Amino acid sequence: MLTFVGLGLWDERSITVEGRDAIRGADRVFAEFYTSKLAGATVDDLEASHDIDVTVRDREGVERTPDPILDAAASGDAVFCTAGDTMVATTHVDLRLRAHERGIETRVVHGTTAAAAAASLTSLQNYRFGKATTLPFPYAHGGDDVPGSVLDTVDANRERGLHTLCFLDIKVAHELAATDEYMTASTAAGLLTDAGREDDLGVAVARAGSPSPVVAADRLSALAGRDFGDPLHLLVLPGDLHHVERDALVALADAPAALADERLA
Repeated sequence: MLTFVGLGLWDERSITVEGRDAIRGADRVFAEFYTSKLAGATVDDLEASHDIDVTVRDREGVERTPDPILDAAASGDAVFCTAGDTMVATTHVDLRLRAHERGIETRVVHGTTAAAAAASLTSLQNYRFGKATTLPFPYAHGGDDVPGSVLDTVDANRERGLHTLCFLDIKVAHELAATDEYMTASTAAGLLTDAGREDDLGVAVARAGSPSPVVAADRLSALAGRDFGDPLHLLVLPGDLHHVERDALVALADAPAALADERLA
């Protein structure tokens, strides 16, 4: 059996009871933290809290050499963990398909996602979100600006009156950086400002799932100059606003009232 477990958004306590029971009852527990991470906990915290040993796999170890995970699942109960919801990444769908091809039974234990948290914390209605996008570090795509595909997604959503959730790039330590890198909401707002979107309304979300998340709405040019603290961050670009959404951004995210009024449907 191979069970995919979402760990939730913040720390070792963010997991569901079902997920906790799955990892505590497993013969082997694997995890990856290159797509996201538990910003409020270390692997040691996870192991100590649940009395388990965790084998952390890098991207190559999941995508190209998954046999240790699959072998463990073929001979016993194995768990594969990620932050958030474990199947919100095509890499992990691929791993599940590989298990299926080998006749290994699989199941999924869901965790809270960043997308759900973004809608909840910003008070923007979740069914008014369009296609999401990821804003990469400039060096990651070989340019020095925002990829056209990102701007196209924002514009297409806005034409339909829909909100855009921007996931912000994560880079684990690599040949160009000795430490992990996490794009901040201010960096993202700055990149979009440089792309000519300085007057657009943006909503920064920092540390979703933590005891003290931050939600702040303003023009992108203003958000670019603010410090939102430790990772992880998201950026939401609202489309048309329902009057309740408008009121929530003003009251709960300190959006300038006049700016929010510009987005009223």
